[in-house]
Amino acid sequence: MSALPDADRQPQFYENVPAKRLIAWIVDTILIVLLSLVVVVLTAFVGLFVWPILYLTIGFIYRTVTIANGSATWGMRFVGLELRDINGRPFDLSLAFLHTFGYTLSMAVPILQVISVIMMMTGSRAQGLTDSLLGSVALNRRASALS
Repeated sequence: MSALPDADRQPQFYENVPAKRLIAWIVDTILIVLLSLVVVVLTAFVGLFVWPILYLTIGFIYRTVTIANGSATWGMRFVGLELRDINGRPFDLSLAFLHTFGYTLSMAVPILQVISVIMMMTGSRAQGLTDSLLGSVALNRRASALS
């Protein structure tokens, strides 16, 4: 038995989650590119020579830190989403790391990302592949009185 909201009895927690995740991903990608560009400038443009590694590293750190410090990336917060573990608790650093690792792996292997997107679009809890493996979900943020 999970402490997460039931998708049938409390559908408002899962309403429009796939679309919101897409918007959050776009916002996060823009922020990661901007942070990476700042690092490129700070390294006197040497960072351009290692752009893929720089972008990957900054993205991994950004996602892990923001998820660990608020159970959502800044993009997720912007669209009103939060990540919760199987017990309904916010993510801690280790779960944020595992979630980010799973996301990074699925982005590196396109078929895994396709499977993840299909799972988000068709599942009652809109869980991606990493969410399903970790037992976590992305939910519409609860009202502050309920948190």
